[in-house]
Amino acid sequence: MARSLRRARAVLDATLIERLESLAGAALARLPEVAYPLVNKLTSAKLVPPARLPADVVTIGSRLSYRDELTGRSQQVTLAWPEHADISRGIVSILTPVGVALLGLSAGDRFRWTTRAGEERALTVLTVSAERTHATEA
Repeated sequence: MARSLRRARAVLDATLIERLESLAGAALARLPEVAYPLVNKLTSAKLVPPARLPADVVTIGSRLSYRDELTGRSQQVTLAWPEHADISRGIVSILTPVGVALLGLSAGDRFRWTTRAGEERALTVLTVSAERTHATEA
């Protein structure tokens, strides 16, 4: 890939940390490929109160679009808690590799992630809607 990836420090809503830590802990045994990156993200992220979370930061309930840098294909998804996920409707669980990768990023951020099949991908966040869905809240 010719372009370098801009690694941004994730910005997270501080009120979500307890639930995210609980999910990561519960997933350690059965989904370590998701749990460990989530724990790493939680420990390195900048935590802010919900009122100070920038509107263009991906969080639970965010509707966003991203581009797969390998294929050039763009996709729109909503990031959700596991119980609300429905990939057929474009609702991605936080307990997936791409869900963890997207959490806390902003439009323009690029990132690498590994699929469950072990394939490395590079994606760019294109847009993040300022409006968040409430159906995906705790």
